[in-house]
Amino acid sequence: MELEIFKKDGKPSGSKVTLPEKVFGAQPSQGSVYLAVKCLQANARQGTHNTKTRAMVSGGGKKPWKQKGRGVARAGTIRSPLWVGGGRVFGPHPRDYGLKLPKKVKALARISVYSDKARNEQVMVVENFKLDQPKTKEMFGILKSLGLEKTKTLMLVPEYDAILLKASRNLPMLNIKVAATESTYDLLNCERLLIQEAAIAKISGVPQ
Repeated sequence: MELEIFKKDGKPSGSKVTLPEKVFGAQPSQGSVYLAVKCLQANARQGTHNTKTRAMVSGGGKKPWKQKGRGVARAGTIRSPLWVGGGRVFGPHPRDYGLKLPKKVKALARISVYSDKARNEQVMVVENFKLDQPKTKEMFGILKSLGLEKTKTLMLVPEYDAILLKASRNLPMLNIKVAATESTYDLLNCERLLIQEAAIAKISGVPQ
């Protein structure tokens, strides 16, 4: 698949780039995408929730009233789960929600989303560029030139760029990731995929 390379001012550069077929031309696997997102969200859970059973609640060592003769229900402790302030039955306790996926399944999930984005014409390639200063206005101007100022966009760059990240962190529609570090969820959670030309070589190594 060939795509036009755009300049940061939004104009075509006159050259094209060929996207790797093994990444952008594969048959999408919905099952692997589901598992990858499920694994990511499960691993993000803290699992620190906790409740007290009747054995953990303090007090209640004395029978509140005698067994018979009062005309009310029999009670052995004020910490019964039936009472306000009592223990909780089958309540949650700290646990680890972590899941693991084989590397090949993770790679297949990302390739599936890449291929789906390419098939739906949601991929755009832009020339390599850097900013001299972390100016949000300048970064927004680039997005506006590319017609992405109102579109939720994931931008993939070839290497870490502190100035670029600072310039974009106040733009709610833009998320910047170093190529090959983006997750399946990052790819799904955008309307357009904006890739710097030099980042394509790193994306080609996704299956590894």
